[in-house]
Formats: sequence, structure tokens, C-alpha cells
Amino acid sequence: MTKPGKKWARAVSGAPGGSRHEEPGEGGADEAVTFIAEQVGALRKLAERHELDVLHYLLGMTKLEADEHLRLRSKRKLS
Repeated sequence: MTKPGKKWARAVSGAPGGSRHEEPGEGGADEAVTFIAEQVGALRKLAERHELDVLHYLLGMTKLEADEHLRLRSKRKLS
């Protein structure tokens, strides 16, 4: 996992250039949600392996939310 870097600091501080619109060459919202779903899946397995039940549950809910977002997004694109 990488550190957020300067762009994250700009976005949080509200400085110019820190808008929610993606910069050229950056992935869009769908790519971000796909990445989040993949990472959360791996974290969920780790939580399960170490019997961290509440974290396992919460990460599972996060994974479901990300998957649902992608499902609805792709459904809208087909219409």
C-alpha cells in the first residue's frame, strides 16, 4: 500500500488543484472503487485469519458496498 502523497494533502487542505475531478492520466471513480474492493477483500481475509470478527464483518460490508456501486454503475452504462 502506498502513501497518499502531495495530491492527497492538496485535496484535503482545499488548496488549488485539489478538486474531486480527476487529473489527466488518473483513473476515474470506477477504477478507484475496483481498487478499494480488491484491497478490502485482502484485508477481510487477513482479519478472518486473525479472528478479528468485527473488522471482518465491517470489511465485508465495505466490500459489498463497493461491489454494489460497480454493479449499479455498469447497469447505468448499459442503458
